[in-house]
Amino acid sequence: MNFTLRVWRQKNAADAGRFEMYEAKDVSPDLSALEMLDLVNDELQRRGVDPIAFDHDCREGICGSCAMMINGFAHGPQPAVAACQLYMRHFKDGETITIEPWRARAFPVIKDLVVDRSAFDRIIEAGGYISVDTGGAPEANSIPVPKRDAEEAMDAAACIGCGACVAACPNASAMLFVAAKISHLAKLPQGQAERARRVLDMVERMDQEGFGHCTNHYECMAACPKSIHVQFIAQLNRDYLRAARTRRPSGCKSD
Repeated sequence: MNFTLRVWRQKNAADAGRFEMYEAKDVSPDLSALEMLDLVNDELQRRGVDPIAFDHDCREGICGSCAMMINGFAHGPQPAVAACQLYMRHFKDGETITIEPWRARAFPVIKDLVVDRSAFDRIIEAGGYISVDTGGAPEANSIPVPKRDAEEAMDAAACIGCGACVAACPNASAMLFVAAKISHLAKLPQGQAERARRVLDMVERMDQEGFGHCTNHYECMAACPKSIHVQFIAQLNRDYLRAARTRRPSGCKSD
């Protein structure tokens, strides 16, 4: 298979950036989009041209590193897959494919297709962990967790933090990502001690990072490679309203 690639090239965050055209020839239909870019980069390096920079790690749909827009879709037009799992047989021979980075103020471009997603890390650091000292760890099987709660917690925990939800959202909202991280712990006994503080701190940090607001377009769910459901955004909103109503005014001390 042969393709014409229209790829975004940008030297650094200060560079204006532009699209450049490349040819991908004799591509096996069983190659992934990343492997196809590997072939193109091999040819560019043989010609002494700077290769296309893109993020990757596991290439198994687990790490979420392969963040890129392909033909206007986050991770490409196939549903519920990351770019590393998007195979070239899903495109037509001779097709022109446009590849560009995530477009969001909170995800500044580092180079070419690589964006800085450390804003997600800072949101998690703001409250996505358990710091209460509960003593020795009890036997896991001794803590009763309803089956439905356990399944929903696992569904939320499936989020790989790739940022496709932000890239697909017309407002560049991070609500689906934050909702998944909050709901994961909110569904489990271990997450109850800091449930209110966690949702307040993480939402506040999300706003500080410059992400947009959720207006229920549902593009986030459609783009998510792990099919995270927007029901978790509803869970976040309920937890946030409950926590905001019971939050003590600044300066107040507990009895």
